[in-house]
Amino acid sequence: MMNRVLRTAFLILGTLILMRPSLGQISITVGFPPPALPIYEMPPCPAEGYLWVPGYWAWDPDYGYYWVPGTWVLAPELGFLWTPGWWGWESGGFVFHEGFWAGEVGFYGGINYGFGYFGTGFGGGRWEGGRFLYNTAVLNVNTTIIHNTYIDRTVIVNNTTINRVSYNGGEGGVRARPTPQEERVAQLRHIPPIAAQLQQTQAARANPVMRASQNQGKPPIAATARPGQFRGQGVVPAKEAGAPYHAPPNLPSGNARQLGADDGHPSEKPAPHEGPPTHASELQPHQITPPNTGDPKLDEKYQKEQQKLVDKQNKEHLQLQQKQERELQQAQQRNYSSHMQQQMEQKHLQQTQQLEQRHAMQMQQLHERQRLPKSK
Repeated sequence: MMNRVLRTAFLILGTLILMRPSLGQISITVGFPPPALPIYEMPPCPAEGYLWVPGYWAWDPDYGYYWVPGTWVLAPELGFLWTPGWWGWESGGFVFHEGFWAGEVGFYGGINYGFGYFGTGFGGGRWEGGRFLYNTAVLNVNTTIIHNTYIDRTVIVNNTTINRVSYNGGEGGVRARPTPQEERVAQLRHIPPIAAQLQQTQAARANPVMRASQNQGKPPIAATARPGQFRGQGVVPAKEAGAPYHAPPNLPSGNARQLGADDGHPSEKPAPHEGPPTHASELQPHQITPPNTGDPKLDEKYQKEQQKLVDKQNKEHLQLQQKQERELQQAQQRNYSSHMQQQMEQKHLQQTQQLEQRHAMQMQQLHERQRLPKSK
């Protein structure tokens, strides 16, 4: 109960929850900008087919800004590239625009995330003949293991002045607007962040050292070789903060509200759940990612493998949901104390997050097996 009270108070101090009619989704608007992007090195690509997703500052109403480490993930479809999310000044606050996968890279605020994402487009590689070619001028790739590489230094010629600003617009922000080509990409079919990326975000949110209030803009885990693996080989710390860290100001209260998607007027509905799912009932059903290898028989085989795994995972969702609902009913019947209820909620949170992390790893491993080149 106390956690919920603090959560609401922090929302009032620093955030504004908006329903964006054009996108039909909930987004958080924060009254102060995210810290500068930290300086860090890229871990080596773990295997062929992995694409780089740069790190960024995310927001949690309980903890404020926290760093989501950059990492390597498999693209959801052949030919797809990642457009990073970005913070932008809009209507008196900083709004986060979620990243997406598409056939081309779209607008990401002009933010220089480095490693091929220098503010517009992507210079780290390209798809060719169903394989991703890595530009080793900007990506860390072991060429003794991965051979589909090339070198193009022209993408970094005009980037001698490094700007670590992590947001667009507002005071001190990047001044960039989408090009006609980037506007066209906004109309293409998009795929939202995949399970492995959500796993990375959840792991970062749950780790106190990733919070800007603790790491002062210099996260001890700035990048990882694989999603969710925050220990061991492949974990890279930040060398330094991108700029001196400034604690967020004390904002006046009364600046939090929820707007309806249809009319833009304040809604009486409570704010939606933010952050990682706390109960199995909040989990979204898993879905397959249709393969596109160019071989119809192989695609059919891969799709059956994915469907089998998805059906098993969704069944586990339902089983955990039913188990947690029985425990909630039991708590009501036995009139649990506040302390006992908090213990039960914490257990449900751990169960739910562990299940999703296991499912994300299972799907990642399946995709990795399907991407391995077949022996002839």
